[in-house]
Amino acid sequence: MVGVEQLKEKSGIAACRFVSDGMALGLGTGSTVRYSIIEIARMIKEDGIEVVGVPTSEDTRRLAEHLGIPLRTIDEATNLDLTIDGADEFDSNFDLIKGGGGALTREKVVAKASKSMVVVADETKQVSTLGEFDLPIEVDSILWEEVSDVISSICPGEVRLRGGNEDPYITDNQGFILDCSFGPTISNPESLEREISAISGVVDVGLFVGICDAVVMASSDGVETLVKPGGGL
Repeated sequence: MVGVEQLKEKSGIAACRFVSDGMALGLGTGSTVRYSIIEIARMIKEDGIEVVGVPTSEDTRRLAEHLGIPLRTIDEATNLDLTIDGADEFDSNFDLIKGGGGALTREKVVAKASKSMVVVADETKQVSTLGEFDLPIEVDSILWEEVSDVISSICPGEVRLRGGNEDPYITDNQGFILDCSFGPTISNPESLEREISAISGVVDVGLFVGICDAVVMASSDGVETLVKPGGGL
């Protein structure tokens, strides 16, 4: 039986078929896209391609620098050709929940600056309705309690500060993250994203709506590429 880590490696490597010489790439964050970054570094060294990457987190920046991938800063993340990133969930409309790794705000900035976005995932991330995975929301570290109270009025489940009050998780942007247990109820992610984004103190929401163009999904049967009709690929 193929293990989860092997599935991640398969999909991470397979997504790199969308990478070509001369591209400016958004480099996502997470355990699956890590394999894509390693493969891109191999393509630079062994195949001789020339690319430049924009990392979506400090962890990704450190990995890419260690592997010798030329980088730009996120402030230079304009007119990117392709972003490869992971997802915590994706549905049949190619809408995503992201942010389990804590980098959702930078990930969204980079993905929106790209002509296309490819998600790498294993079959466990495919859902019919988003929300089984707790929705991450990055919030201002000073206003998090007020934001939590407002979100609790619209979230059917628990709203938790990641890391807890004593040792909260701090993002690369110095914000906090609220993990919100909506359950598989997010049938209109665009509307929910708009509603939450309007709350004072919210930095960004871990809903990626209308951004993903393809999912490279690994399962025990192999790797399957799902392409969004009318998308950017």
